[in-house]
Amino acid sequence: MLSAFLSAFRTPDLRKKLLFTVGIIAVYRLGATLPSPGVSYANVQKCIDSMEGGSNGVFNLLNLFSGGALLSLSVFALGIMPYITASIILQLLTVVIPRLEQLRKEGQAGQAKITQYTRYLTLGLGVLQASAFVALARSGQLFNNQCDQFPIIPQGTGIPDWLTLTILVMTMTAGTGMVMWLGELITDRGVGNGMSVLIFTSIAARLPSEGWQIKISKGWDWFALVIVLVLLVITAVVFIEQAQRRIPVQYAKRMIGRRMYGGTSTYIPLKVNQAGVIPVIFGSSLLYLPQLALQFFDQNNPGKTQAWIQNNLADPTSPIYITVYFLLIIFFTYFYVSITFNPTEVADNMKKYGGFVPGIRPGKPTAEYLDFILSRITLPGALYLAVISVLPNFFFIWLDSQAYVNFPFGGTAVLIMVGVGLETVKQIESQLMQRNYEGFLR
Repeated sequence: MLSAFLSAFRTPDLRKKLLFTVGIIAVYRLGATLPSPGVSYANVQKCIDSMEGGSNGVFNLLNLFSGGALLSLSVFALGIMPYITASIILQLLTVVIPRLEQLRKEGQAGQAKITQYTRYLTLGLGVLQASAFVALARSGQLFNNQCDQFPIIPQGTGIPDWLTLTILVMTMTAGTGMVMWLGELITDRGVGNGMSVLIFTSIAARLPSEGWQIKISKGWDWFALVIVLVLLVITAVVFIEQAQRRIPVQYAKRMIGRRMYGGTSTYIPLKVNQAGVIPVIFGSSLLYLPQLALQFFDQNNPGKTQAWIQNNLADPTSPIYITVYFLLIIFFTYFYVSITFNPTEVADNMKKYGGFVPGIRPGKPTAEYLDFILSRITLPGALYLAVISVLPNFFFIWLDSQAYVNFPFGGTAVLIMVGVGLETVKQIESQLMQRNYEGFLR
């Protein structure tokens, strides 16, 4: 990995792309620390300091994904999550809405239209999420009612409250649009997928401070044990992420004009983890919905339903929470793979260009064969995602709830960071191969 980056810096074009990416990341981190208008940044810092070692419950993961910007109510407080949510919604709607399915098949022009719809939906979700978080911050529930003595949005400043809240929501929504634009700039002119790089940056920015809290609360022994476990998990993630089943494909020779085409052999790489980290995000999002709903009920006088949700669906160490989370990830893995990889379409494209799997007839038999392989290779991929995601929960059973809040190395964070790192390095190596042919001449 280091050799790839060193070689990239020696190449003028790649060096410009890498420096451009670093510059965009710097702008993103600046926006994540820039306070929004109407927010008392001094009170925010006091509130965060008073919560050190405390629980912020449902907002812990969201704060991690925003690089700590959510609890600070900064300009980029929403981070990249509205865009990710909008992208997921559009991908799901593509299956049920024929118009979107038609746009997806139209190539670059159709994809540009879907991207435009995604942008509009991102801004709409930004308004909704910004309004919700501002309301929770004003009531103190964003900080679990632990710092009511420090008003985050001071009142009595001479400016109408409705105007202050409106400007705050508009600022955070504009920040979401800015983050979306920065991500697209990295994709077009930088290195790697822009949205993935930004969420990687957000998680990496929180690792030192959050990891140090484990040392403060549990000591050096637990800190060393956590580091060892994280290294083992990263090794397993790298091994599985690189694993794939290669389906051999042979192309028959064809005479077009006076030239002979085809006659080559290739393969279809089916990854063990074909769905990536999307099922984990889906499962986490669904489990956070009942927890988020609890914030709008009376915390001092909980009912039976509220108490059951609090004890079973809001507690990461609860057996019901772990079981539901495990099953949701397996379900969404199969669901996402089924909508992103169409064996019938792949088989038809192979048949159109004279390709076939050795020993399998083209057309429907090839589609059935690909579906057979995919359904069985998805099972270990789904189990891998589920185990990696719930593994920290078993570890938390032997720790207190405070350690859970300050634990930044959960399955979702590790999967995202390792996956994005591997994909970025692959893109750098592929661009280096276009400029270096020494390996082909030896």
